[in-house]
Amino acid sequence: MKQIVRKVLPLSLIVGLRFFGLFIVLSVLSQYALSLKGATAFLAGVAVGGYALTQAVLQVPFGVLSDKIGRKKTILIGLLIFAAGSVICALADNIYLLLLGRFLQGAGAIGSVVTAMIADHVREDQRAHAMAVMGMVIALSFAVAMVFGPLIGGFYSVSALFWLTAAMAIGALVILFTAVPEPPKIIHSYSEEEAKIKHVFKDKDLVRMYITFLFHSSTMAIAFFIIPILLKQKFGMGPEEYWKVYIPAVIFGILAMGPAAVFGEKYSRGKEVFIVSVLFIAAAFALMGFSDSLLWFAVGAVFFFIGFNMFEPLLQSFVSKFAKVHQKGAALGVANTFAYIGIFIGGAVGGLLYQYFQETGIAIFVLVVCLFWIVWISGMRNPGLRGNIFLPFDKYDKDKVDGLKVIEGVTDFYINETEKIIVIKYDKEKVDEKYISEFLKKNL
Repeated sequence: MKQIVRKVLPLSLIVGLRFFGLFIVLSVLSQYALSLKGATAFLAGVAVGGYALTQAVLQVPFGVLSDKIGRKKTILIGLLIFAAGSVICALADNIYLLLLGRFLQGAGAIGSVVTAMIADHVREDQRAHAMAVMGMVIALSFAVAMVFGPLIGGFYSVSALFWLTAAMAIGALVILFTAVPEPPKIIHSYSEEEAKIKHVFKDKDLVRMYITFLFHSSTMAIAFFIIPILLKQKFGMGPEEYWKVYIPAVIFGILAMGPAAVFGEKYSRGKEVFIVSVLFIAAAFALMGFSDSLLWFAVGAVFFFIGFNMFEPLLQSFVSKFAKVHQKGAALGVANTFAYIGIFIGGAVGGLLYQYFQETGIAIFVLVVCLFWIVWISGMRNPGLRGNIFLPFDKYDKDKVDGLKVIEGVTDFYINETEKIIVIKYDKEKVDEKYISEFLKKNL
């Protein structure tokens, strides 16, 4: 585990610093945007969620770009764009300049690239633990941002928060070039036709994961829409007190990620973990939507973070597990695109439902979504049925790997020249590991 942390922590810090910059302004941005010249309520709302639009549009291009020019160069480009957007936001004296800055912040869409780079560095049987490390860093960045965002914005200014965000981006660049090693050299053999983006939609289990990303992020957007509104309007709490609900919820959410990773990856119970997670989310909205007690509402918030975070160490891991080696960046880009689209859908639907049906309408809607979500997940093959073999060069012949193409059940294979191993993905129901190993064994 220590080796995994060493490999993943620098990349996780890069993502964490970037998310910290996005999170720290959320609790104060809408009010600040309304105070700017030319602002309307609609434009203020666009300023809050605008970054997700450019994120959704550019996740796939950044993922594909990283497959072609390399992960580090792509992350460099994304962080520079993000820093530029933060500076524009800090200098903005009208709503349109702020919107430009927010769109640019989102345009630095490096999330899928960092995840693909983690997948490059970490073996597939260890990947859930790696994603859990990244998830915990992001969760901690959210927790710290929720506490310090209103304080810094109140004592100084919202512009100071954007300057801090730009500084975080520069700090992430320093980490990128001082602590992140070059990814291992991977050799694979695929035709130009097989490398096209349309092929990441051919695997039915990958498509199920994309829609799961959509549901997952939609419920997150609805939760973050409704929780602060009800804390203030229903329970009379001021923004400076929100941490009393958020911090326990974040802590329990972080604690839930470890068992989810163990059961999902080590014990091959990923589908079951997903279903339990959805049940927690359903229970959360039932409590938040129908309870008049602050205590039970807070329990609902805790349940939501538990259910939401149980997905975290497995979502990205399963996408990279299902995707072929030359598709990882593109597939993760598609998955994250669905996630950001979900943020828009969740926010819009949540606002519309609350306007006409209040929190009970939101709760009923999410309960129906969760029912369909469980049915959708139930049709997915358990990722545990897809095994991985790691064969060293000294005992196995890398010149024989092309022959794997004719073996039914071999879903992917590649050569890791840096670590001097052959990596084979296979379907446990169709082919035996021993057969593949014997096929590649050197003739002594």
